[in-house]
Amino acid sequence: MKFEAPTREALRELAQARALPIARDDVDAYAGIAGMLTAAYSVLDQMGDPAVPEPPQRAWRRPSAEENPHNAWYVKTELQSSTTGALAGKRVALKDNVMLAGVPMMNGSKIFRDFVADVDATIVTRLLEAGAVIAGKAHCEDLCCSGGSHTNATGPVHNPHRHGYSAGGSSSGSAVLVATGEVDLAIGGDQGGSIRMPSAMCGTVGMKPTWGLVPYTGIMPIEPLIDHVGPITPDVRSNAELLQVLAGPDDIDGRQSGAPAGDYLGAIGQGAGGLRVGVLAQGFGLPNSMPEVDACARAAAAQLEALGANVSDVSIPLHHQGSLLTLPLMMDGMFRNAFEGDGMGTGRTDLYSPAYMERMRAWKQHTDELAPIVGAIALAGAYVNERYGVAYYGKAVHWARELRAAYDGALHDVDCLLMPTCPMTAAPLPAEDASLAERFARASETAANTQVFDATHHPALSVPCGAVDGLPVGLMLVGRHYEEALLYRVAHAFEQARR
Repeated sequence: MKFEAPTREALRELAQARALPIARDDVDAYAGIAGMLTAAYSVLDQMGDPAVPEPPQRAWRRPSAEENPHNAWYVKTELQSSTTGALAGKRVALKDNVMLAGVPMMNGSKIFRDFVADVDATIVTRLLEAGAVIAGKAHCEDLCCSGGSHTNATGPVHNPHRHGYSAGGSSSGSAVLVATGEVDLAIGGDQGGSIRMPSAMCGTVGMKPTWGLVPYTGIMPIEPLIDHVGPITPDVRSNAELLQVLAGPDDIDGRQSGAPAGDYLGAIGQGAGGLRVGVLAQGFGLPNSMPEVDACARAAAAQLEALGANVSDVSIPLHHQGSLLTLPLMMDGMFRNAFEGDGMGTGRTDLYSPAYMERMRAWKQHTDELAPIVGAIALAGAYVNERYGVAYYGKAVHWARELRAAYDGALHDVDCLLMPTCPMTAAPLPAEDASLAERFARASETAANTQVFDATHHPALSVPCGAVDGLPVGLMLVGRHYEEALLYRVAHAFEQARR
């Protein structure tokens, strides 16, 4: 890539296309000014690209169909750089939007077939330094945009409890590999519930930490204001152990506040006695709620009360509209970052990958291969951007603050909020000949309770609380910013009581 200064003819055409008030006689003057302004880009060419070390030669392989019955794996590895540390010997799967240098990363999309990452994400470095074994990359949904597990470019990811049913998304493979015991721990990403929804569907424990607590550097973004990364594990203790390693600033991710990791393991075993748990009325009885799922969550509240927690009902009327009020952050943000911003966007201070951006820039050549929900976001985002600019994005930021204040007000009177993670259990995967409308519905129907907390940045933890007809149900606990330890305390007490 080499910058070419604009010609007078190009500027004249742009002025006409953009209705810029440039008189024909002034084109030469504007060309001279534009030349001075764009000279900086030529200087950047002379400076070269940021130095990127040659990716290490890391062994990886594609799993066979026999060893990948749920289609949860993308590639397998056996990477370990230390035999000591907090996670020594623990096998970890990375969601396939996490960069692992020298290893393929598809991000669920045909756009990235055969793409190989050139750097390690910050959390990869932390995992390896803690003694973990990176066992491979777990399938995720197309550009991480689905709450169902049917949009991956290689085919659907199947629920480990019932083949042919959704595993939830977009961290579908991560939750499946933990639920089946193929790995000890996994990494998920969450912009609308993508850690918590697959955890609820598969029966794992999934934590969406406070925004910025875990560095997002080296992970493929959707929108900086809602990008989260966190642990998916088989139990609460191991979730706390993994977050202990992942959390804390890396000094270049502008999403972070500088907050250090908390003492998450120290909260384990303290019990629920005396804690105040608020049962959020608006988290139940949603239009697509299954009564049996609501009943499981209410039974969990009763169990916590039996353990000594003070349980009360809480009402936050804005919660009903939360997902719709904040949806433009995802839709508008993804359109500008992914489709107009070469997959990385602007306004961030962390890593930009030239190779990834070059590949994403070619998305228009693959529009027929995008999952329907991704295509719908591209189409709707283009319409909104063309007609209204960022006006509605700005309104969504405003309402995210209002929602945050509403939850903070409730969390002044209680220590955590309780509700079902998803209003329903796993649904059947769409058939190959399913309509676009059905495919979109299966991708978006489970996020009513989860999505809003990506915008308000509260920590939210999904923990198994029962089953309906053999399919897991998730209980979501939501806490004050940076109080992940308290959520672990409540969840561990509940988990132990169920055993």
